[in-house]
Amino acid sequence: MHEAERTDTIMRRPQWRTAPASLAVAALLTATATACAPPLRDLGPLPPRFSGPPLPADTVVSEMTSVLAAEGITVDRQSTDVLGRCQERLSGRHAPETVDAALRAAFARARSEHGWQPGPDMGSRTLTLTKGNWTVTAGFPGAPAQGIQAPVIMSLTCVAGDDTPSASTPPSPLALTPAPASS
Repeated sequence: MHEAERTDTIMRRPQWRTAPASLAVAALLTATATACAPPLRDLGPLPPRFSGPPLPADTVVSEMTSVLAAEGITVDRQSTDVLGRCQERLSGRHAPETVDAALRAAFARARSEHGWQPGPDMGSRTLTLTKGNWTVTAGFPGAPAQGIQAPVIMSLTCVAGDDTPSASTPPSPLALTPAPASS
């Protein structure tokens, strides 16, 4: 039996020796990585998500409505102002044979006449533009049923907290009603 105890002791010693060695190697690697890494610098606040003053919703809607009208697309405006984020939607209908070409021409006109810039790439079936604090998106409609005009939907979204809701959106009656005095 004495031989078996000696074997156990011999087998356990390397484990006892490798644990401190592993810790030492890990500490050495950590120290090396920390010493070789450049220190983090404070670069200041992040730049704004858009440059220039925020654009009013009425200006953006007017520009987009005019470029669509120039291409023969008449749209209606639907305002949405939810929790400090303004969004406008322009919707209408157009002849299905020419709707894709009309949308492309309207977006090209917005770039050339009103200074809109190409927006983020969202795929081949979506057009996007940006200007100031606004992003405009329109998707190409699929083929509608025979005899029905193709829907045209353009979303105009205000970026960040510097949104400017439209002047045509009246404040809610709750905002104008003073709170009852507590007794």
